[in-house]
Amino acid sequence: MKLTTIFCCTLLIVFGLGSCLWALTGIDVLRLVTSGNLPLYRALLSLAGIGALWLLFWLIAFRPTRSLR
Repeated sequence: MKLTTIFCCTLLIVFGLGSCLWALTGIDVLRLVTSGNLPLYRALLSLAGIGALWLLFWLIAFRPTRSLR
């Protein structure tokens, strides 16, 4: 469970940095990594959605911010 959460956080951070680079310079790192292969490009983008859904579930189920009140 903890390993999955760390993996999803890392995945979303990498996708976020790639998006930031694309927004600032116009270089689409994900398209470069996939060599323009559209199905692979979409599959990697879907991993970002899965990672975000996992983290949403983790935040709701385990409430790690509960002790901050």
